[in-house]
Amino acid sequence: MSCGFVTCGPNEALVVSGCCYGKPLLVPGGRVFVWPIVQQVQKISLNTMTLQVESPTVYTCQGVPISVTGIAQVKIQGQNEEMLSTACEQFLGKNEDEIHNIALVTLEGHQRAIMGSMTVEEIYKDRKKFSKEVFEVASSDLVNMGITVVSYTLKDIRDEEGYLKALGMARTAEVKRDARIGEAEARRDAQMREAIAEEQRMASRFLNDTEIAKAQRDFELKKAAYDVEVQTKKAEAEMAFELQAAKTKQRIMEEQMQVKVVERGQEIAVQAQEMVRRERELDATVKRPADAEKYRLEKMAEANKLRLVMEAEAEAEAIRIRGEAEAFAIEAKAKAEASQMAKKAAAWNEYGHAAMVDMMLDTLPKVAAEVAAPLSQAKKITMVSNGNGSIGAEKLTEEVLNIVTRVPELVKTLAGVDIAKSVHAA
Repeated sequence: MSCGFVTCGPNEALVVSGCCYGKPLLVPGGRVFVWPIVQQVQKISLNTMTLQVESPTVYTCQGVPISVTGIAQVKIQGQNEEMLSTACEQFLGKNEDEIHNIALVTLEGHQRAIMGSMTVEEIYKDRKKFSKEVFEVASSDLVNMGITVVSYTLKDIRDEEGYLKALGMARTAEVKRDARIGEAEARRDAQMREAIAEEQRMASRFLNDTEIAKAQRDFELKKAAYDVEVQTKKAEAEMAFELQAAKTKQRIMEEQMQVKVVERGQEIAVQAQEMVRRERELDATVKRPADAEKYRLEKMAEANKLRLVMEAEAEAEAIRIRGEAEAFAIEAKAKAEASQMAKKAAAWNEYGHAAMVDMMLDTLPKVAAEVAAPLSQAKKITMVSNGNGSIGAEKLTEEVLNIVTRVPELVKTLAGVDIAKSVHAA
């Protein structure tokens, strides 16, 4: 054997002993360097082994013989160094079949022991408890050999004496009895419920028939009342229709008369408008040209006269306003100005009556101009007449003349001077 590395798979473990090692070196699933002659290397299997544990004809605590078959999974634990070392002490140099038999015999002994401590009913009804006890007892024993019990399951229970069959028959008979009793009770309950349902059905039917009869009676009564109401409303509607038809016919006749009246009125209005048109046409073609020329000349004369009168009134008004303003100013001042007012009053007295009239006449055109000034600024004048008196420019001139003719009266009221009398006297 040449020196070098020795390897093994994950389901194996290497055991190296000899020089350099006080106790064997355990290498699960790996490699190790080995010196030939001075060192020795061995392998031990770590595969999981399936054991079918048969325990035929084992007497339970009741003395009943039964046979049990269990399935166990066991293996040498390679990850735990202490258990692997124990397994090497126990099984190193043995093949897998020998290890299999040792574990199988151990498990079978523990399985038989657990069977002898339990009754058939406990094993049969509580298989989980049986499997748990076998697993725990076998694990504590096999762990001392370095073997781990991965799992244990109770596969089968057999009975050659017919005990289990008798238990099944008793249970079957019990179940059949309960089934017959349940069936009888079910039939009884069904018949009772059927009778109750029939009774309720008949009661419901009678009640329903009664309600239907009441509803039919109420329907007939309401229908009769509705028929009376409908007939009454129908008669009222027919009478109302005839009355409305008569009213409508009368209103149509009245409207026809109104139409005729309106048509006659329109004819009269058309005739009147035709007469007015002819009259206006005559005025426009014959009377208006002559009247227009006459009116123009008259208005020119009136305008000149009005201008003079308005100028006079305007001048008088201006003098009056200026006099009032000066009088107010003088009165507001101190008593020291009283002498100046007396002198001014004497001066006016000395000025003379004729000169005052002349001044008034000079002022009247200015007053007229001031009165006519707003009229000259107007772009459009709308005159409204009731049909009596003059219209148009004549009316406007008349209004201006009325204002100017009031100026002498105003001067007379304010200054005590009668302009008209003074003019006649001059």
